[in-house]
Amino acid sequence: MSTGFTEYITITGARENNLKNVSLRIPKRKITIFTGVSGSGKSSIVFDTIASEAQRLLNENFSMFVRNFLPRFSQPDADAIENLSMAVVVDQKRLGGGSHSTVGTITDISPVLRLLYSRVGQPFVGYSNVFSFNDPQGMCPECNGLGQKVGINSESFVDLSKSLSEGAVQVPVFSSWERDSYAASGFFDNDKKLADYSDEEMDLLLYGKDRKYKLQIGSGAMNATYQGIIERFNRSYIKRDIKTLSERTQKAVAPYLSMQRCPLCHGARLNQAALNCKIDGRNIAELSALEVGELIHAVRTIKEPAAAPMVKTLVERLQHLVDIGLDYLSLDRPTDTLSGGESQRVKIVKHLSSSLVDVMYIFDEPSVGLHPRDVHRMNELLQKLRDKGNTVIVVEHDPDVIRVADHVVDMGPLAGNCGGAIVYEGSFAGLRQADTLTARHLQRSLPRKEAFRPARGKLSVVNANVNNLRNISVDIPKGILTVVTGVAGSGKSSLINEAFLRQHPEAIVIDQSAVGVSTRSNPATYTGVMDDVRKAFAAANKVSASLFSFNSKGACENCQGLGVIYTDLAFLDGVKTPCEICDGKRFKDEVLAFKLNGKSITDVLAMTVQEALDFFQIKEAVRKLQAMSDVGLDYLTLGQPLSTLSGGECQRIKLASELHKKGSIYVMDEPTTGLHMSDISHLLAVINRLVDAGNTVIVIEHNLDVVKNADWIIDMGPEGGAKGGRVIFAGTPGQLLAAQGSFTAEYVRRDVV
Repeated sequence: MSTGFTEYITITGARENNLKNVSLRIPKRKITIFTGVSGSGKSSIVFDTIASEAQRLLNENFSMFVRNFLPRFSQPDADAIENLSMAVVVDQKRLGGGSHSTVGTITDISPVLRLLYSRVGQPFVGYSNVFSFNDPQGMCPECNGLGQKVGINSESFVDLSKSLSEGAVQVPVFSSWERDSYAASGFFDNDKKLADYSDEEMDLLLYGKDRKYKLQIGSGAMNATYQGIIERFNRSYIKRDIKTLSERTQKAVAPYLSMQRCPLCHGARLNQAALNCKIDGRNIAELSALEVGELIHAVRTIKEPAAAPMVKTLVERLQHLVDIGLDYLSLDRPTDTLSGGESQRVKIVKHLSSSLVDVMYIFDEPSVGLHPRDVHRMNELLQKLRDKGNTVIVVEHDPDVIRVADHVVDMGPLAGNCGGAIVYEGSFAGLRQADTLTARHLQRSLPRKEAFRPARGKLSVVNANVNNLRNISVDIPKGILTVVTGVAGSGKSSLINEAFLRQHPEAIVIDQSAVGVSTRSNPATYTGVMDDVRKAFAAANKVSASLFSFNSKGACENCQGLGVIYTDLAFLDGVKTPCEICDGKRFKDEVLAFKLNGKSITDVLAMTVQEALDFFQIKEAVRKLQAMSDVGLDYLTLGQPLSTLSGGECQRIKLASELHKKGSIYVMDEPTTGLHMSDISHLLAVINRLVDAGNTVIVIEHNLDVVKNADWIIDMGPEGGAKGGRVIFAGTPGQLLAAQGSFTAEYVRRDVV
């Protein structure tokens, strides 16, 4: 194999975001891992430079017409980028698709399963499309292939302890004559308690329809058609477009409507003909509902000669899911219910069976959501992709993943303006000897907490039945830090994000969902710092505070405060150019003339959080800025659009805005995502501040440094899926060391200082 210059991806003079004329060579067909503190420039070089240019060049091969339908990538700010391969970017964006997209459809396993049933299923019912819930030939006619439909929560519609004459019918949205019509129908004994009704009488009361009776009105009578309580509600509010009713009526009806399992297909989503076609006594919906670990065994038992090639393909693709640690998923699991880490690993499965080689695979923290026990599976996957002849580029913080790198690039030395440079480049062994922030923290882990806060009461989860949880009850202590851990799929999110939040809706969730998708929203506006800044400018210059908002009076009239002009060139790439009037500053010239301690409003928005802390003396502004600094965001500029923040940064900026509150319950979902090893202790300090202020904090986390510093640990498991869903340990970190049958305990014992 040649070792010429084409064996390297060469980047010269990269200047995207905070990069400072970075030049480097990345070896091809190797695993290269980029690491460094948050905001050091890892994503700027990997995603904004390498991935963006590779995708832009690939799209240029298509006709102008086709390119109009493709994502648009601007040319990165660099002197030269050479020897790129086709890029496959596997990020942490959650898979959408709604109910029509499942693990089976996204991994292309379901089409093979459908083909199998069309060839060897008995009785024969048609081609493979007949087994698709997205095809009119296969979908259930009752629910249109969704497996569920709007149902009625009717428990409060009748009072069983009363008779009709005592007002047993209590549907709030019925008029008085509708409620009285049941007693007036003559079909019931009006003095009989509903609890004493026979099944036939109760069925008539609730579901009866199309029976005629005489309705007495004053001294006369009129012909009327009887409708049972649920039948009437169904016709009035479900079988018609509820959006056509008044907003008041919609609000009144909403509490009684919910998505319920389809009564015809019972959630299988297919019509009865498809469900009657079976292989070895099972229909396709039953196989799709099995966990992948069980499904692979069921598929292997199919011995018909005609099925052999399809069975071979199914086993191969299902084995990829097992290898990557997703054996607890089922093919019918909707993709929009997967976590970010699960979404990323499902995307990877599609590429494992690809015949393409010399592809450039780019991963964004693939260890997210993985328990320490399962990280080796991700490493084996990366090595498998490399060994097929592909270039693997990974942005990662986990030392166990960095360890398998053929080449490491450490960005730094710090974040923001103090980063953007390469501080180390070479092997993992060399990194351990280097004098960088990453190298220093590779050898270091935080000590285990020895003194634990006493609980001030408890928050109970009672009889939780969600996903793989089976009648689970657990007490979460109040006023302390509780960490919920366990392997992927063990039931952590089901217990906290679903069961706990349903029973304790007052809890505040600080997750990784986006905090803003608008270029007009930034850290200063989100945290409220901008309000203090505007007031300070207004007071210093004796003018209106609204002048200092690019969303209000102060906005440049040419670009409406955006700072750029978007030009649509039809089928050519759209062009974004700096506004010629304000030169990208977003404000009118007269606003920029107003100063505060020698700085204009745009100078302030260009400051990092740390620079703003040094500049401002305003008590409220300093408190909010300090909160952002405390959560490790001191490298962000005040004016950076929130739409450019990563999931981890979004979570930490939400955390910063909550720091001053007291007496609340906080739920955090993997807050260490995107955090460098050196920032974990800062995050723990912030969480401890919240607890010390009188709050209850519940954290779902795999990071062992966070687990060791909890006051109370709830370990779910022992495995994922049907083999999990149980609380296998609840106690302090000290007690966890002696726990048996817990993978978390095993890894804490290895890591303990």
